[in-house]
Amino acid sequence: MRWGDYRRSDNVEDRTGEGPVGGGGGFPIGGLHIGGGALIILVIVGMLFGINPFEMLGMLGGDGGVVQQTPQTAPPGYGPQVAPAQPSSEAADASKDFSRRVLGDTEDVWGAIFKATGSRYVPPTLVLYSRATRSGCGIAQQAVGPFYCPADQKLYLDTNFFNQLRTKFRAPGEFAEAYVIAHEVGHHVQNLLGTMDKVQPQMQRGDERTANALSVRLELQADCYAGVWGFYSAKRGIIDAKEMEDGLRAAAAVGDDNIQKRTQGYVVPDSFTHGSADQRVRWFRTGLESGDLRDCNTFAAR
Repeated sequence: MRWGDYRRSDNVEDRTGEGPVGGGGGFPIGGLHIGGGALIILVIVGMLFGINPFEMLGMLGGDGGVVQQTPQTAPPGYGPQVAPAQPSSEAADASKDFSRRVLGDTEDVWGAIFKATGSRYVPPTLVLYSRATRSGCGIAQQAVGPFYCPADQKLYLDTNFFNQLRTKFRAPGEFAEAYVIAHEVGHHVQNLLGTMDKVQPQMQRGDERTANALSVRLELQADCYAGVWGFYSAKRGIIDAKEMEDGLRAAAAVGDDNIQKRTQGYVVPDSFTHGSADQRVRWFRTGLESGDLRDCNTFAAR
């Protein structure tokens, strides 16, 4: 992947040198009072890996409307049980530069797409951190994984995550890593287009099964939008067929069925919040092959 050809984004906050996040207390989720079950948070946070991060971390308050900071280790099979070895300074710097360049290219691609429709793309900010930091959606921690917070329009990425993607999820390759960022940018596009605002009330009104199904469609659309960005990288010769397969492998690795098999040994389809491996590959491939966001209407698909 010739990622050195990408333009570096200036919309990056490097918080990796910050000290640990302390203190207790509550954190409102973007000022909203969440109803319809804790899974509503998944729509707001836009997580990548199909597991409610606040359930993992024991952070969901009893009233469903406030997130409490309760540090806790992640369940077996997900997130570090002990503090993982951090990448070397040189490797960390390379990862930061890579992330900055991928973000810059998403800005160029989506800026052109929005301009063609007569609107303006307002890029998100990428926050790079190590171990933990504060976000507009509560505490971001390493065990949570990358996510997008619509309250502050920022993407949160722990700098050690790409190493976990290669080892824990067995999804190596630079385009697999780029897919992670492009997926979260896809949630930002949904936010700008008003999709999140339309879906959230439906999830609040529905039962848990309905909320899960809507969450899946939201996540699959973000996968498709990530593919739309990838289409233009392939068109310019920055990625090749093998690298696209790396990205598709990453999409499959974070399918709900694969994660549930690894973490609990069995699959519960009604509990899916991000989609199966086949679904995630299908929609990522749709964007990769068409490059047209109109083909990413997961809400109209069977």
